Amino acid sequence: MNVPALVQSSLGDEDVAAHVPLKGEDAVFVTPTRTLVYTADGLLSDESVDEFPHDAEGIGVSEGRRKATVTLDYGLDGEESFSVPSGKLDDVLHPILAGVLNAADVTQPGETVKRTYRFSELTLVVTSDRVVKHVGAAVWGTDYEEIDYETVTGIDVEEGNVSSQLVLETTARTQRIKAPNEQFRDVRETVEDAVYAYHDAASAAEFERMNVDEDAGAATEEVSFDSGVEPIDTSGVGEDDEAAEPESRVEASAGTGGAAGTTGEPTEGADGDEFASSGFQTAAAKVEPPVNPEELDAELDDLEDTIEELAEALAEQRELAERQAEALDAQQAVIEAQQDRLAALRDLVDEE
Repeated sequence: MNVPALVQSSLGDEDVAAHVPLKGEDAVFVTPTRTLVYTADGLLSDESVDEFPHDAEGIGVSEGRRKATVTLDYGLDGEESFSVPSGKLDDVLHPILAGVLNAADVTQPGETVKRTYRFSELTLVVTSDRVVKHVGAAVWGTDYEEIDYETVTGIDVEEGNVSSQLVLETTARTQRIKAPNEQFRDVRETVEDAVYAYHDAASAAEFERMNVDEDAGAATEEVSFDSGVEPIDTSGVGEDDEAAEPESRVEASAGTGGAAGTTGEPTEGADGDEFASSGFQTAAAKVEPPVNPEELDAELDDLEDTIEELAEALAEQRELAERQAEALDAQQAVIEAQQDRLAALRDLVDEE
């Protein structure tokens, strides 16, 4: 890893925990307490290092077609942002999330962050000791929920057509982690491996044997919440509605004389797109979606990126044109000098 001198001078006594190359010589360097964004010397910018401390209250992301913006929320101190190529966003977010969780005392010394996942408005951070869940537009905020592996006594799977759920039985209650089917296996295996490693279980069968004779009542007493309020489980939103949906449809059919069958419209089942709509797909399908400000912002970001790239290309072309003009001037001067020399030689010949 090549650390530029300007970054090295900014590190002080800290070591680089993660290094993510960006475009050209630009790069992100992550230490335990800060994220350093290095910009190399270029046509439109001077060499610089911007620092972003990890003591943030939240992390937000705005993605465009070419660039993504990472925003760290420092509460009363405001927000700070920096941009990276969209293809590098996940690589950059992983170590930054690890640093912010460590600074917020969510993770403890010696605890490692294994994987991070972003699914629509759900962020999962899988560490060696716990799973951290955050639901919302932000990637992470103070309203997170965590599942300590110490409390996990069983792991099961609830499969769906579009998304599936990893069910974690704990000494307090059942926790569910929902993920789209394309990435569900990766999530399941990552969480399972972390849980088994925490409990020193060589396999799923061994983990089950370790918990088969546990006293559930006694185990529950080991869990306490300092605030006296149990965190709200958002993973099951819409499930009660889905479970009650068939009964409501029967009542509606009886009251209207089978009007749904008369219209010929298909009736959506409980196995619909749970992940994308959280159980509200029936009503949403009949309503024209409103204008989404985030999508407009993303389009504006794309337009700004395009304008910026065109401006950079124009500046490069202008600089190239100036260099070519200078080269032509130099060549013209050489030609004129040669012509003068040739004229002088002809004069000498004529004189002789």
